[in-house]
Amino acid sequence: MKTLFKGAKVYPISSDPFLGDVLVEDGKIKEVGERVTTNPDQIVELNGKFLFPGFVDAHSHIGLYEEGVGSFYASDGNEATDPITAHVRAIDAFNPQDPAIKRALQGGVTTVMILPGSANPVGGQGAILKLNPSTVDKMLVKSPAGLKMAFGENPKRVYSEQKKTPSTRLGVAAVVRDYFLKVQDYMAEKEFAKKEGKPFTKRNLKYEIGEMVLKREIPARIHAHRADDILTAIRIAEEFNFNFVIEHGTEGYKIVDVLKEKKVPVVAGPLLTFRTKYELKDATMKALKILNENGILASLMCDHPVIPLEYSSIQAAAGLRYGSKEEDLLKMITINPAKIIEMDDRIGTIEKGKDADLVVWSGHPFDMGSRVESVYIDGEKVSLE
Repeated sequence: MKTLFKGAKVYPISSDPFLGDVLVEDGKIKEVGERVTTNPDQIVELNGKFLFPGFVDAHSHIGLYEEGVGSFYASDGNEATDPITAHVRAIDAFNPQDPAIKRALQGGVTTVMILPGSANPVGGQGAILKLNPSTVDKMLVKSPAGLKMAFGENPKRVYSEQKKTPSTRLGVAAVVRDYFLKVQDYMAEKEFAKKEGKPFTKRNLKYEIGEMVLKREIPARIHAHRADDILTAIRIAEEFNFNFVIEHGTEGYKIVDVLKEKKVPVVAGPLLTFRTKYELKDATMKALKILNENGILASLMCDHPVIPLEYSSIQAAAGLRYGSKEEDLLKMITINPAKIIEMDDRIGTIEKGKDADLVVWSGHPFDMGSRVESVYIDGEKVSLE
């Protein structure tokens, strides 16, 4: 099936925008250019409308914290009963009927990484989904795609209320270290059994996922707002030699030299919201400009439902007021999150060979009057109703 998107204002992200065509075949982008000559099965006449790649949010709780459940705490995002819940999986709580999914599509978002919440120092397994409404298994791109961890006030608060460890930053770091020491012991026992030619009979789901982290098969996705929490996260990651991403990174701009030196990726945000707790008091949109100017691989999250995912482009556009460049902000909701979730070979730009995740806008997404007119995921038009 060949579809020609004709006469669009194309924003490839990887290069300058231009007026031209995009050819899609069998779910992939086949050709991009000012004039594509072909005999397509269908033509979508765009007449100067704006064509963007689908937006990507690398940190979301959509489908976990569902709209309309009545309470943020009645949702399925946190298994807040044990500091170590590495074995729980976000996909097992994801509801593809969450009304927020259709609204996210109406905001131009086509791919998300869903993660458990930040109640636990080790909170569970994330997954990458495309928002083509169906069953979770059909929407799924990869699971597990990362292990959620959390430092700072959230795990402190949860377990202080339960009067158990961890109730301090000391305790949070100790719990995380203890977990990975146990994972190392688990791996050693497994390797010993293999060398001895004996069956390994002590399988443990909590440690299996930790083994994937220590083998660098998936990254740790570490919630950390304050600069000191970010530094603790870096310290522990280096102690155990695993790959990681900093989630939120609210005060990352204060230690940008460290982030730059150590090449730490940051999924920043949410920043267009009320500063609800102490560790957010220095949150500023100026951080986006600082991160980008210092060459940090940074994307911008809505942290849905904190900011509804449908407002992804609106939050990004707000960065213009604080000195960020348009091209940097666009990258923060397209190719940068695609790189962070290791899917930049498939999504995030309009380039030959990539998935045909395309969004037709009436105008530029940073223009408050613009709206999404149609969405295509893997070349198939998705209903917005």
